[in-house]
Amino acid sequence: MVRCADARIGSPHEQKGSTMLHRIARHGLVALIVVSLASLAGTASAAAHDCPFDRTVVFADFDWDSAMLLNGIARTILEEGFGCTTDAFPGSTIPMYQAAIRGDIDVLMEVSKVNIPDFWPGALADGSVVELTEVFDDAVQGFYVPRYVIEGDAERGIEASAPDLRSVFDLPRYAELFRDPEQPDRGRLHNCILGWQCELINTVKFYAYGLDEAYVTFEPGTAVALATSMETAYVRGEPWLGYYWAPTWLLGQLDMVLLEEPPYTEACWDHISAHLDTPEQAELACAYPEAAAAIVVGAAFHAEASDAVLGFLSAMRVPTDTISELLAHMQETGDDPLGAARTFLAERRDAWTHWVDEAVAERVLAALD
Repeated sequence: MVRCADARIGSPHEQKGSTMLHRIARHGLVALIVVSLASLAGTASAAAHDCPFDRTVVFADFDWDSAMLLNGIARTILEEGFGCTTDAFPGSTIPMYQAAIRGDIDVLMEVSKVNIPDFWPGALADGSVVELTEVFDDAVQGFYVPRYVIEGDAERGIEASAPDLRSVFDLPRYAELFRDPEQPDRGRLHNCILGWQCELINTVKFYAYGLDEAYVTFEPGTAVALATSMETAYVRGEPWLGYYWAPTWLLGQLDMVLLEEPPYTEACWDHISAHLDTPEQAELACAYPEAAAAIVVGAAFHAEASDAVLGFLSAMRVPTDTISELLAHMQETGDDPLGAARTFLAERRDAWTHWVDEAVAERVLAALD
């Protein structure tokens, strides 16, 4: 091997030979560097080629934990597995739906198949947005009270205050129990979050069930405010009545009872939908169906996406019990949705690696390791 730092001077022939050897060595080293760089560039190119977008992919960061968690899972796979750049824009349901129709949002990871605004079916029909799959189909929602209200809690020294409470039609008898602090002659029913579609649906139910004669509705401004009202009352052992849904960490940790309603029928739901603007005129209401949530993408994303990316999102399915476990993990550890998503991807490989091809899965796992 010729050492570049060798200061030995020999005969002209030796010097010429040494010079040639130096050149060969230099050229060989350059060639090796070129080959290495080309190899690295090829690897980077292959990874970059897997992402069909030359821009940032924007997710709707809905203001509830399960949607943020699903965002974290999908974004991590797109970034680490496909080499894409992603971002998430926060907002409530209706503004995010409208942004997706306009093309400002690319991916919505948890679009309810039940709480549907009136403009959404038209957007699906004309191709402004495209539904890819149902990410889960076993969610529940409705009006809840703490179990100790009905059954008491001997361990906490709480006596049952509404032992005969089973149905929404029993509520008028217990209005005093759920007294509204601002209108003490009426009970308070915590409605869904202001601006969400479920707020309108619940308002129709409120009138159809005749609750307006004994109760008032209270519309919290955020999901956090609604959760806090339930959790605070539960910790204090106080009565609470209101709307909530699963999967959520709160229903996973607190022992709540879903009040009975008339069973869901399409005719009933059509009646509810027809009275969203005139809830006081509603004569019929019923329970929410077991809810499914869909992954929906904007038209531009659908047109630009590769088969591999669309195949990944179309294959993605996360059961609600898994989501609830991850949400409970977040609550217990203080982990954020992205951190919980990475925990899921690292620890539950069998649950997701079949969504993508082997090379993509290996890149994700390598990044997590």
